[in-house]
Amino acid sequence: MSATRIPEATVARLPVYLRALNAMSEAGTGTCSSLELAAAAGVNSAKLRKDLSHLGSYGTRGVGYDVDYLRYQISREIGLTQDWPVVVVGIGNLGHALANYSGFSSRGFRTVALLDADGSRQGEVVAGLEIRSFDDLEQVVVEHGVGIGVIATPAVAAQDVADRMVAVGIRSILNFAPTILTLPEGVDVRRVDLSSELQILAYHEQRKAAAPAIVVEQVARTVGGRA
Repeated sequence: MSATRIPEATVARLPVYLRALNAMSEAGTGTCSSLELAAAAGVNSAKLRKDLSHLGSYGTRGVGYDVDYLRYQISREIGLTQDWPVVVVGIGNLGHALANYSGFSSRGFRTVALLDADGSRQGEVVAGLEIRSFDDLEQVVVEHGVGIGVIATPAVAAQDVADRMVAVGIRSILNFAPTILTLPEGVDVRRVDLSSELQILAYHEQRKAAAPAIVVEQVARTVGGRA
């Protein structure tokens, strides 16, 4: 890890760089330039070089970056070179999908328990794990050293679940419930609001659909003004 604290904006982009590097490695690319990596990550090369400077100097002038070495350095910086046990709470449709998501295990996150308050779901096996009672949360945290919790419950239950997670020692939470959590200082929360993301896409789709009509109207005004 770097000795100095990395800016949050840079931290948010490191997984994007890592994803691009993983794709390059899978394609057999051994080295890449900052321009190539920036293009693959969807950022400008100056921003990429500044972001990577927070990690150290890993590029070689005239050669570029060693793809696998930079992959390792970024993985180490964001904690993916160690095993992270994760508990998922709320095994409805979304929780079920998250439990089956192979991307967790391939990136260093090991789902150790699936918990749900619905007694009728307990005992059901999902992705090789038996759904347990939410009352088992403290036992699971102690047994597996869980530091990351995933909330996939309805919004009305999310705050209580988060409070219980914090009470048993979880300090990092990924929240899929469509609500804002109020938690004490020192607890890191990342919110994934799928409906909000879809609404943003709908906004852009609406603007794209309206663009041709606006252009036609502008042309008509121009032509009419010349007549």
